[in-house]
Amino acid sequence: MDMNAPIEIPATFEPSLPLDSSVLDEPLVLDGTVQQFDPVLRAADLAATMPRQWCGSYKSFTSGNAVDVKLTLASVQPIGQMVDLRGDMVIAGVSTPVQGNLNATSDQLDLLPLAGELADDLEAGGDFLGLQGMSLSGWQAPRLTNLGGSLSLAPSCSGSEAPPIRALW
Repeated sequence: MDMNAPIEIPATFEPSLPLDSSVLDEPLVLDGTVQQFDPVLRAADLAATMPRQWCGSYKSFTSGNAVDVKLTLASVQPIGQMVDLRGDMVIAGVSTPVQGNLNATSDQLDLLPLAGELADDLEAGGDFLGLQGMSLSGWQAPRLTNLGGSLSLAPSCSGSEAPPIRALW
C-alpha cells in the first residue's frame, strides 16, 4: 500500500430545494416580550442604593476558624458597567483599607485588602472573589499552599445588644 497516494472520498451532494418566494413576503413577527438590560444604568442604580455597611464572617479552609467581618464602604462610584468600591474592612479586629469592583452585568465582585498584615490565614496579595455580588465570596490566596476561605456578608449589621429574654410564666 502506497502511503503517499491521495485518498479519494466520494462526495455526495443533495439537490437543493427551490426557493419559496412567498416566505420572503411575510414580515418576521416575534411572539412575547423583549427584555432590555442596561448595565450602565444598573451600575448607577447599584451605586446609589447599595448599603454602605456589611457584616458577616470569614471562615478559613485551612484552620476552620470563623471570625467576624465588618465592611464599611466610604466611596461607591459607577464607572460604565462597573461599580468602584473603596472603604475599610475589619477582619477579626484587624483593620485594612479595601478597594474593589462590582460588575453590574454579572454581579462578579473583586475585593482587594490593601494592608500588609491581615488576620486569620489571610495573606497580603490575595483577594476576595464573589460571583453573587457582596453576599458570598471566596478568598483567593496568593500561594497554592493556602487553601483560602469563604466570606459571607449581609447588608445589615445587627446591634451588639442582645434581645431581652422574657419569662414564659
